[in-house]
Amino acid sequence: MTERKMPEVLAPVGDSERLQSALLYGADAVYLAGKQFGMRSGCDNFSLDELRAAVEQSHTKGKKVYVTCNVVPHGYELEEIAAFLKACEEIGVDAFIISDLGVMMLARRHAPRTPVHISTQAGVMNEETARFLYEQGASRVVLARELSLTEIAAIRAKTPRQLELEVFVHGSMCVSFSGRCLLSNYFTGRDGNHGDCAQPCRWKYSLVEEKRPGQYFPIEEDGRGSYILNSRDMCMIDRIPQLIEAGASSLKIEGRAKSAYYVACVTQAYRQAVDYEQQHPGAPLPEWILQETEKVSHRPYTHGFLDGTAPGQDTVRGGYERGYEVAAVCEGEENGLLRVSQRNRFFLGETFDVLAPGEKPFRITPTRMLNADGEPIQSAPHAVMTVYMDTPRPIPRGAYLRRIRTE
Repeated sequence: MTERKMPEVLAPVGDSERLQSALLYGADAVYLAGKQFGMRSGCDNFSLDELRAAVEQSHTKGKKVYVTCNVVPHGYELEEIAAFLKACEEIGVDAFIISDLGVMMLARRHAPRTPVHISTQAGVMNEETARFLYEQGASRVVLARELSLTEIAAIRAKTPRQLELEVFVHGSMCVSFSGRCLLSNYFTGRDGNHGDCAQPCRWKYSLVEEKRPGQYFPIEEDGRGSYILNSRDMCMIDRIPQLIEAGASSLKIEGRAKSAYYVACVTQAYRQAVDYEQQHPGAPLPEWILQETEKVSHRPYTHGFLDGTAPGQDTVRGGYERGYEVAAVCEGEENGLLRVSQRNRFFLGETFDVLAPGEKPFRITPTRMLNADGEPIQSAPHAVMTVYMDTPRPIPRGAYLRRIRTE
């Protein structure tokens, strides 16, 4: 009996801080963008020098770096894109993520040694398209988010085994097919297909009747405004065994514009879930792993189209569920005390839920806190202030102290 191949855990990286989180918390690979041509212009992204450093650091840890060049480009951008692709190959990136066939041809011409992954925006929905892209030189396709498990399995069965299949498993979903949308362009002039989406699908809408201008009638549900285009967030952590059986090569987490804590928490949850499936094939995930996905800000979760049903929308609110918040980030030990940097106000005697790299979450209740001058304190009210505290066990640098939100 051959051993099942476990899928790659692929984490989103929007800047160097998020890169550290992804590498520390168990990603097999990361995806990121340069300063141009990626679909998330709202985060810092990477200059070529920063990209070179990111690749060196990731490769030192045995991790891969995929660069997104997945905008839908205008003709006047092609020359600059070609130069960018060539520079990325010289840096040593492990793959490009591309949605446009013209850009794919540029990659083959100017960066022929670098593998090409086809972005979900290409909308790969069937085996014929996947096979065609493979024959044109793609080594991986990121499947459309609109596919069911049955359809993913069919694509796997009818395409060359050398072609890898990547599947989105967690994060924000776009109400438009495979992320291609023009609402932002029409409403604001910000091009969603160039990474600058204003997210008008998340706005609150009302109706106005022709003969009563100026009178706005909310689209209501239970007395609250209805966000009729507001999609739920995806969460597939309880579907990993089925995704493996269907043939997924890579499990992709959305969120390059989200926080380093989000990257750490969600990446580790999927890392632990994949490892658990490898050790206990087919067994239900422990509740503590499932609960980790509830400890980040998120909209109501859905399996998307994976189960063959419509995911539905979050029609009664536009915000996030925020059950937990980060109180502090651990910076190491000094003189037998844990040094932390404050993120939200906390008090002496509070119990914290600790997210530490490679560990099951655990709780601590410090009984002594000191400020940067070594003076005893009862609370940490100032942003990013340094606090020293005693802990019953060692806590590594890069761990997070978090707590249940009370408001």
